[in-house]
Amino acid sequence: MMAEFSIPPALVLIVTGLLIPVLQKRARSIFLLAPPLLTLWLIWQVPDGVILSFEFMGYGIAPLKGDALSRLFATIFAIMAFGGGLFSLNRDQPAELGAAFVYAGSAIGVAFAGDLITVFIFWEIMAVGSTIVVWFGGGEAQRAGLRYAAIHLLGGVLLMAGVAGEISATGTTEFRAIQPDSIARWLILAGFLINAGAPPLSAWLPDAYPEASWSGTVFLSAFTTKTAVYVLIRGFPGAEILIFIGLYMVFYGIIYAILENDMRRILAYSIINQVGFMVTGIGIGTTMALNGAAAHAFTHIIYKALLLMSAGSVLHMTGKRKCTDLGGLFRTMPLTCICGTIGALSISSFPLTSGFISKSMIAQGAADEHMMIVWMLLAAASAGVFLHAGIKFPWFVFFQKDSGLRPDEPPWNMKASMVLFSVFCIGLGIYPDPLYAILPAPVDYQPYTGAHVVFQLQLLLFSGLAFFLMLGWLKRTLTITLDFDWFYRGLGQALQAEFQIKSGAAWTAFVDRTYRAVIRFLETVYRHHGPQGVLARTWPTGSMAIWATLLLGAYLIFYYR
Repeated sequence: MMAEFSIPPALVLIVTGLLIPVLQKRARSIFLLAPPLLTLWLIWQVPDGVILSFEFMGYGIAPLKGDALSRLFATIFAIMAFGGGLFSLNRDQPAELGAAFVYAGSAIGVAFAGDLITVFIFWEIMAVGSTIVVWFGGGEAQRAGLRYAAIHLLGGVLLMAGVAGEISATGTTEFRAIQPDSIARWLILAGFLINAGAPPLSAWLPDAYPEASWSGTVFLSAFTTKTAVYVLIRGFPGAEILIFIGLYMVFYGIIYAILENDMRRILAYSIINQVGFMVTGIGIGTTMALNGAAAHAFTHIIYKALLLMSAGSVLHMTGKRKCTDLGGLFRTMPLTCICGTIGALSISSFPLTSGFISKSMIAQGAADEHMMIVWMLLAAASAGVFLHAGIKFPWFVFFQKDSGLRPDEPPWNMKASMVLFSVFCIGLGIYPDPLYAILPAPVDYQPYTGAHVVFQLQLLLFSGLAFFLMLGWLKRTLTITLDFDWFYRGLGQALQAEFQIKSGAAWTAFVDRTYRAVIRFLETVYRHHGPQGVLARTWPTGSMAIWATLLLGAYLIFYYR
């Protein structure tokens, strides 16, 4: 039934994604820009409550259910689809762009899903769309995409098992707040956490995202992990284990990003780091912390896309992605440098940027609950973010040594998208009220207090001083960092190779023994039935009569005994 007429916003982007590969270039450009804006308008036409519902095999399905949290995440997903489409106008891979729009539309579908079955369906469409986006990166992207798909299919299986168990236990498909207090709910939580980049399978993100194209990585940064944040806020608010998982993610991302040489892998690890802040806030579970997690997801999508647009522009114009191959690009790419620096300041929560007005809400949530250790760890992590993303990325890519590269600025559409997202970063940092107004719960928070601003500036200035004092140690070399994926990319392949050797040897020995046994059997048959065999000889009639008489006599003796 339908409470009132409303077009599902997800449907617009999904249909657009299916059409894009068959459109001519001019029409494709229009479809990359107009449908996301239409989707954004439709999102704000969805009222609170279940708008579309029906029954399937006795279970209630609600593919369109609106509330403040749904609209918040759907809004930023639509904005990201527009920004990504604008950035990708000159990308001559329509199938990749189509998959990206299906991917974005399915993320909006999850945001408006009112039941677990709908969540699972859109969840799996996201996995397919994002895998296709990875595959269009070329080179190592094919194998990275297969590993990416394997991990996300594993997450899908866990989620499907958990959903089936939850529906069986409760008799309802409703997607609501629960706690991990049964096997089925633990499976659902595990499926959500895999998409969030939580341990121990965090490595899929820095493995796959940097291998996508310069445009594909921008789309990838926005949807999978933030959709996971959305479902965690919706499904597991206040689950204490998320505090510990989130803090692990925060420091995991910092450590690996500091060690990394590839600029896009640096930013990929920082996605895990920033999602860790959000997961920690969800684990705290108070209104302030949940609002902070939601607000930080919103601002993170913008400044992370801006950082990856900057990195993608550099890759597009130079063909280089290693920090050791870059430097001095501020001379010929000043706009890209400025936009990248704005993104770097935003991710570092610099005052007057969007990160400052969202991340601080999570820390405030910890302080309100007197979680001193959590608050201190989040503060230390903020300093680490400034080290690896706030300074390291712009310094090694745009400044440091002169690499001798003199690339031009990227095409106009790429510059326009970077400027647009830079305006969002500064605008929300200066005037956060529009964002606070659409958060899931009413907000009574003032980020610009004297104590908070002074503390954050002291923290960032200390981190900056530490960076330049330790610059000699932080200079990158061509190294490889080991992660958990070694167990299935390194050890797993070694075990597979050893298994193939042993199984091959065992099969060869089995075939050899079988062959010898067959030969012996054939020789025995030939010996008895061949031309010279005993059973093939001609027997005299007299001898046959004697043997027949003896056998008949023996039969009679046994019969009458």
